[in-house]
Amino acid sequence: MTVISPRSRPAPTRSRPVGRRAWVVTFLLLAFMLLNFADKAVLGFAGVEFKRDLGISAEQFGVLQSSFFWLFAVGAVLLGALTARFKARWLVAALMFLWVAAMVPLLGPVGFGTVLACRIVLGFAEGPAYALATHVVHSWFPPEKRGLPGGLVTAGASIGPLLAAPLLTWVIARWSWHTAFGVLVVAGALWLVAWLTLGKDAPEAGPEASVFTAEALPVEAPLRVLVGTRTVIGIALLTAFAYLATTLKVAWLPLYLNEGLGYGTVTSGWLVTVPYGVAAVAAVSAGLLSNRLTARGVSRRVTRGWLAGGLVMLAGASMYLFTVIDDRPLQMVFISLAFSMNSAAYGVAFIAVGDVVHPEQRGAVMGGLAAFYSLAGILAPLLLGHLVDAAPSAEIGYGNGFGLTGALMVAGGAVAVYLVRPERDLARIRERVGGTR
Repeated sequence: MTVISPRSRPAPTRSRPVGRRAWVVTFLLLAFMLLNFADKAVLGFAGVEFKRDLGISAEQFGVLQSSFFWLFAVGAVLLGALTARFKARWLVAALMFLWVAAMVPLLGPVGFGTVLACRIVLGFAEGPAYALATHVVHSWFPPEKRGLPGGLVTAGASIGPLLAAPLLTWVIARWSWHTAFGVLVVAGALWLVAWLTLGKDAPEAGPEASVFTAEALPVEAPLRVLVGTRTVIGIALLTAFAYLATTLKVAWLPLYLNEGLGYGTVTSGWLVTVPYGVAAVAAVSAGLLSNRLTARGVSRRVTRGWLAGGLVMLAGASMYLFTVIDDRPLQMVFISLAFSMNSAAYGVAFIAVGDVVHPEQRGAVMGGLAAFYSLAGILAPLLLGHLVDAAPSAEIGYGNGFGLTGALMVAGGAVAVYLVRPERDLARIRERVGGTR
């Protein structure tokens, strides 16, 4: 049995060639994530109008935003299990079909109950989206080349609201939030046609390129062994704390800029694009940095764990800081960092999972991780809505909620820095299963 020392430098490997089709699939999945986050963000963009039309309070608005995540975990686990039985191409297509179907009722006048039901269905269908898209991209690229495509898919989650914020805000201001959902229904249908035409599953012939050496490929192991590794535990905690900011960015940041800081609706729609733009660049840059450092022999503990954990800690510290300063330009700098550095961490974090989990088990493990971090999506909007309603003013309530979230993110990032060690965990997994594939 070959045991890989956690301190050993990875040996060079020959990667299987990456074809044009891999990049076609990557950019289609970038667009997939773009639409995923655009439809999540509509309620945030239309928050003031939406609350007025339905006659609901901030706490009820928080319930609607939270309801999106009530079945998020169920969808993530269910689809994660199905990746071993069905072609990923059809699973991705099924998700987009459900997204479109869940938005159709919102094209006309609706009540609170209808919106609640649509948000629950939409959340169920979107729960597996990022994990499934990442799993598909990983299947097309060898581990040492996953940073850039993984970063592009992660960037899609930021590019979606970046493009959607000014466009949909303008649509909402000129027509209504019903029309904004109509735009997304059309866009989703067009994407589905493109995916069914161009999207393919990765070729199954030949083994995947290795993580470290030809003898050190991730091996199949009982799921209890995989989820019990410190790397997987660390990534689970990291993504959960990072997702606090992701959820609040979508659900509450436009309202915070409007109600908490006093910017107008259109101005808020433009300002909210800044964190998304920074996040898109940071996600791609973090993936490239992780790969380049790994290629130079730097430990994956550093290139995966320290990098991802450090990004989440930076985001958390920035979130706390923007609640305690009064200078508006500087405040926007910290707001941009708080809601972008956490997004950049996801792609690097999921590469760490691929370092220790066999490809045939990767979909199930990533689906489980998505289910776990979605719990943050349930709690964060409810907590912030409660704090806003309970505070003497909206600005104080937002400050209390964002300050608490920032502190939690710093703690979660620090835990990941300590736990994530792919080389060591890969060696231990191999020892437990006898060192055979």
